[in-house]
Amino acid sequence: MGYRASPPSDSASVTIKVVPAQAQHTQQSLPRADEEPSVLSRTTRDNQLTSPDAPITVDASRLSADRLRYIGAATRRIARGIDLDEIVMGLCRATVPTFSDAILVYLRDPLPVGDERPTGPLMLRLSRTDHRPGEDEADEGFTPLVQLEATELNVVVTQLCEVRPGSALAEVLRGVRPVFTDTPAARAALSELLGKKAECCVPPGKRAILAPLRGRRRVIGTALFLRDPERRAFEEDDLLVAAQLATHSALGIDRTALDGHGAFIADELQRRMLPETLPRCTGVRLSSRYLPAADTVRVGGDWYDAIPLPGSRVALVVGDVMGHSMTSAALMGQLRTTAQTLAGLDLPPHEVLHALDEQAQRLGTDYIATCLYAVYDPVSHRITIANAGHPPPVLLHLGGRAEVLRVPAGAPIGVGGVDFDAVELDAPAGATLLLYTDGLVESRLRDVWTGIEQLREKLGTVAQITGPDHPPPLEALCDEVLDMLGPGDRDDDIALLAARFDGIAPSDVAYWFLEPEDAAPGRARRLARRALQHWGMEELTDSVELLVSEVVTNAVRYATRPVTMRLFRTDVLRCEIGDDVPQLPRLREIRVTDEGGRGLHVVNRLARRWGATRLSTGKVVWFELDIGR
Repeated sequence: MGYRASPPSDSASVTIKVVPAQAQHTQQSLPRADEEPSVLSRTTRDNQLTSPDAPITVDASRLSADRLRYIGAATRRIARGIDLDEIVMGLCRATVPTFSDAILVYLRDPLPVGDERPTGPLMLRLSRTDHRPGEDEADEGFTPLVQLEATELNVVVTQLCEVRPGSALAEVLRGVRPVFTDTPAARAALSELLGKKAECCVPPGKRAILAPLRGRRRVIGTALFLRDPERRAFEEDDLLVAAQLATHSALGIDRTALDGHGAFIADELQRRMLPETLPRCTGVRLSSRYLPAADTVRVGGDWYDAIPLPGSRVALVVGDVMGHSMTSAALMGQLRTTAQTLAGLDLPPHEVLHALDEQAQRLGTDYIATCLYAVYDPVSHRITIANAGHPPPVLLHLGGRAEVLRVPAGAPIGVGGVDFDAVELDAPAGATLLLYTDGLVESRLRDVWTGIEQLREKLGTVAQITGPDHPPPLEALCDEVLDMLGPGDRDDDIALLAARFDGIAPSDVAYWFLEPEDAAPGRARRLARRALQHWGMEELTDSVELLVSEVVTNAVRYATRPVTMRLFRTDVLRCEIGDDVPQLPRLREIRVTDEGGRGLHVVNRLARRWGATRLSTGKVVWFELDIGR
């Protein structure tokens, strides 16, 4: 993916007028020796010629002390740029008016990155121009390009130029070294770059230098240095000065393009590693936040997740891999994927952490992570939590009391050879569980336990605003929690997951055991009918009886233990059928001669949603229907 250069800014590329320079202009513009000491030794050491295309070095025997001091000052100014616009601006400001009266910078569009092979034709786009301000007009009826107004410049100068293979411009760029534009070949190249109208406005003789900008791999643009007709023409040594300016600018642009591409990859990696949206789970509402450690460090090892489980349960996960590198983010992605897979097997929380520890051991001995894994059951209003060296969660009760939960500390993931314990706690309706990483509570200014106490107090303060009978809105609560961070508190990235427990009332749940016998489907229909009548949902009776009959029939055909059936009444009607057979049902194409296999097609046609989940003891097949259909 290319890195697209910014268009010329209004302040840089519009009004370009130049006053004829004074005779003493060149000497006065160069920096004095006491202002900018020469950096010739460093420059020549870093840019030794290795091939005809290599950067041109400065020959100390040929250049005056003023030129050397100017090169040192100019290259340092260019090197101070931290992004593409600043580097190009640094080149323009270092050049005008000391070295030239105007400059036009063309960059490849899009800019290639690293070893990336550009596709399509080579296109150069005008990125920025700069000029020496003035009001006088040129003599002899000649209007230099640098004196054109903004509207005239937009008409005359080509904003986008295609470099055709084998053309004069392509040959100049391939030669890498700066050239005067007074030769026929260079004049033809200039005509291709600027357009024929603009080419006629370039001063004749050695008053224009065309300098290719070559990065580490290829030419990425070109710079045109112009001098007013009243100013002394360029000299041969000025080609070496232009070469140094072009070389330092091109390497800086190449670096920023690579850095920008790396930042894009980092942002994309982090975005892909974290869930784009949180699932909608029965009996619980979720909200989350993620903050990187800094704008310059976009990736880290913090993650959060919410994974729906059978029985309307949900797994809540938060973890933190040590470090802020691509490696940390990659390991975080592996651990998150492993946790999702293990959650799909419906393993207990402490078994999930044990498996994550084994996975980290297989990935390497230098990887350390903390993780907290919790499973919330909205039917029983209980939550089971296992911890691997992570900060404890905080539970905000409906009355406004914030409680730091007592959970086993556990060893971090990656230590190896340790056991993890789980604890089961009450999760009352209306309470809010807050899972977070240590970046929220620990910094250079405070230790982790001081931060946890401040978090507890912050939650209590927020809860007092809405009163004892109404919990604070989740989104606002997350924002208020992050507001507790002050200057100097952002040492680490932060992952935050908040879960509001609504639960499912016992009166909205019906649960039965069915023996694996031929009469089970009929009994299941009768039980479902009675539950719907009790809930006043008789309009769903026909659909529910048909779907229950099909799913239970498939379950008892192979089951050896009692089959479970459970109905939930929430915003939808959900039915779950569990058995001890691990094989999951799959939709398959039905042929005319097949006598069976049509049950799942009926479920797929009538149900709002349906699915199957494998458990450690078998599987659960579920379906949902809209209430009121």
